Amino acid sequence: MKIRKADAGDSEPILAVILPTIRQGSTYALDADMSPAAALAYWLAPDKDVFVVEDDGAIVGTYYLRANQAGGGRHVCNCGYMTSAAATGRGVARLMCEHSLEQARASGYRAMQFNFVVSVNERAVRLWQSLGFETVGRLPLAFRHPEQGYVDALVMFRTL
Repeated sequence: MKIRKADAGDSEPILAVILPTIRQGSTYALDADMSPAAALAYWLAPDKDVFVVEDDGAIVGTYYLRANQAGGGRHVCNCGYMTSAAATGRGVARLMCEHSLEQARASGYRAMQFNFVVSVNERAVRLWQSLGFETVGRLPLAFRHPEQGYVDALVMFRTL
């Protein structure tokens, strides 16, 4: 697997990765029935650097890196990661996070923050913890999970 910066020809493969996750509605606080155009506009927004993971020429994951805040908070970055269902459990998310940590350091960020990690997304929480992230905040019942109802969201943080 290799990671590269996304280019203009990656829109459809990126959409094929992100739209099923958005539709599922269990890990991102996005409108599950947002249009494909709105999903791409969100993921490929101008304030984000977007990367893709290729495996044998197919895009199996994507992530973005951006400043978490402007002004005095711009030294902390934020990322979002999505993996295709076919690639789940193959280390794609770990690879993306490790790559994003390197990219963040190279871009001059001093820390990375995840603003809204769904607490029942246990695989993601364990992965982020294994990569040095700590839970620094808990937002009680802040996310309405499609199967589990209202659950907490976590704010996770690590210095670089």
